[in-house]
Amino acid sequence: MSQKTVLIAGALGLLGRAAVEHFESLGDWEVIGISRRAPNFETRARFLSLDLTDRAACEAAAENLRQVTHVVYAALYEKPDLIAGWRDREQMAVNLAMLQNLVEPLETAAPGLRHISLLQGAKAYGVHIAPAPVPTKERWPRHPHENFYWLQEDWIRERQAGKQWSFTIFRPQAVLGFAHGSPMNAVAAIGAYAALRRKQGLPLAFPGGTGERVNEATDSRLVAQAMAWAAEAPIAANETYNVHNGDALVWQHLFPRVAEVFQMAYTPEPEAQRLETEMPAHEEIWAEIAADHNLVEASLQALVGSSWAFTDRTFGYGHAHPPPQSLSTIKIRQHGFHACYDTEDALAWWLERMQKERLLPPRGGSF
Repeated sequence: MSQKTVLIAGALGLLGRAAVEHFESLGDWEVIGISRRAPNFETRARFLSLDLTDRAACEAAAENLRQVTHVVYAALYEKPDLIAGWRDREQMAVNLAMLQNLVEPLETAAPGLRHISLLQGAKAYGVHIAPAPVPTKERWPRHPHENFYWLQEDWIRERQAGKQWSFTIFRPQAVLGFAHGSPMNAVAAIGAYAALRRKQGLPLAFPGGTGERVNEATDSRLVAQAMAWAAEAPIAANETYNVHNGDALVWQHLFPRVAEVFQMAYTPEPEAQRLETEMPAHEEIWAEIAADHNLVEASLQALVGSSWAFTDRTFGYGHAHPPPQSLSTIKIRQHGFHACYDTEDALAWWLERMQKERLLPPRGGSF
């Protein structure tokens, strides 16, 4: 048995799946995934079907997790109304309880527990409430708003005091990856939007309006690499890190590359659309696309869901001059993590992977 066993909660989500694949690739880790659904891809990881809101079930499962040394906590509870849910106290309480339900029994059952990776995001800086100074820094005082991030962080700091294990908190921004039905997956939304435009014989146009938001994105593979680094880096113990690809972006400037991925025409003239309200009306067109290309998901709602709303916000829809949003990654680089990704290439890579997985239609022709 491996001396290092990582337990990944939310293992089929946007960041959880990337963590499963990365830790598997390292070769010297045993990987255990927690999800409600079974994986639909080849993996050597052992998967457990576990509802983290069920305390009794978590206590029972912990008895079979005695070998766990590390935890990647990528589980997330979001309500159907994504944006409103960010300020919903019930949602906050559920997210805290899920973390507690997993860690408390595990801490007792797994004496070799050494490290927990916990995820936050740019909302830690209140960017969903008001523009934040550029760039945001981890050393700033906590932004004064209610957020489940603070509930989880306060609890884990108190729980960890005097213990042998440590934790690291990561704050990525605009994560690029894919997970079926993820509530915050801009890649799925961009890909589905492009495919629908192509099917209708329309050129690809940026739907966020004329304002150019300077922003950053984070490849989910990068977050997985950062979590593996922190798992064994003493300097990362009980620290918080911003993490993103390392470059800046303006979203509409990436759209010519998206058009290349789908082999379709591109127009530089933006066409402001609120994707959350406009795109669900295209279910019938998506069903035709799915039938034409034998896609694995014939439901647009099941594929994208509330990621439409997330992408509207990411693109700055409704703002003539959307404020810049930038996270400083100086701290994590100074501490020794230097990996980076070209965001344009990363976006194209994930779109092409979704094509290969038959979640999006191919570049041209049929599979």
